[in-house]
Amino acid sequence: MVAIKRSNCFHKEGHDAGCHTSNNMYMIIFAIAEIILSQIPNFHELSGLSILAAVMSFAYSSIGLGLAIAKITERGNHVTTSLTGVAIGVDVTSTEKIWSSLQAIGNIAFAYAYSIVLVEIQDTLRSSPPENKVMKRASFVGVSITTIFYMLCGTLGYAAFGDKAPGNFLTGFGFYEPFWLVDFANMCIVVHLVGAYQVFCQPIFTTVENWCCHKWPESGFVTKRHPITFPSCGVCYVNMFRVIWRTVYVILTAVIAMLFPFFNSVIGLLGAIAFWPLTVYFPVEMYISRAKIRKFSVTWMWLQVLSWTCFIVTLLAAAGSIQGLVKDLQTYKPFSSAS
Repeated sequence: MVAIKRSNCFHKEGHDAGCHTSNNMYMIIFAIAEIILSQIPNFHELSGLSILAAVMSFAYSSIGLGLAIAKITERGNHVTTSLTGVAIGVDVTSTEKIWSSLQAIGNIAFAYAYSIVLVEIQDTLRSSPPENKVMKRASFVGVSITTIFYMLCGTLGYAAFGDKAPGNFLTGFGFYEPFWLVDFANMCIVVHLVGAYQVFCQPIFTTVENWCCHKWPESGFVTKRHPITFPSCGVCYVNMFRVIWRTVYVILTAVIAMLFPFFNSVIGLLGAIAFWPLTVYFPVEMYISRAKIRKFSVTWMWLQVLSWTCFIVTLLAAAGSIQGLVKDLQTYKPFSSAS
């Protein structure tokens, strides 16, 4: 949303204008929207929002790719590129490049991880055809399409901007014109993130609420639903615990976002933290248990090598992201205007 406002400013005032805008007001607007949407009872009722978010994802990715191709073919667009990326000693030091590379691994881990919602997705499927076959095919198709888009965005984005490529070539102002198309792409990102927030948070909401219902089954505050009639919408059943708990959760995440508005660093850290336990360790251990693989057999050894290798990668990615977060904090003042 800030990028849209700045894009219009750059179009009006010129690309060299400061166009500084505070993030905080837009984060509050986003939080208010999420507080409302968080009252959706469960994951099963998110299908419409999820489909809309997916369409938006395809839209802004395609726009970004189109703009990158246009920039590559633009006359006079000479950029520095190499197989090893930015030159050590010119743009960055060797240490900075290592930290940035590790943070990038965390970004990739987050971008691919969907294990947190995998069970919820499978739970929405019909019993026929078999869920495991449907999920296997859906995962293959989803990861394949995702990989194609990621590779295209990465390679074409680097070809368009070279070593000066921004962290995000839409919100990071790799492109200024046509400003209306950049604005539309950024609005697609906004809609996508509104839906993505709900898709990732609903499992957390459900887990906490189910635990509380089990812990305090006699509490009316936790378990009782109150009917509220809305004109032209019918009766809606509201649970006070759900309203308060979900509202507090969204407010908390909004405050943290305002304190640490560093997209790449935070995403890298979250990706690193979630990647090994949810995407590697638990699936590997469940497969070993289900398939009754003997300890110290060849298959068991290779699976352990895979798991421990990914664990080491996770630690390195987390370290790189934490270093990036510390570096960002040293150059940023909370609640001040951000560029």
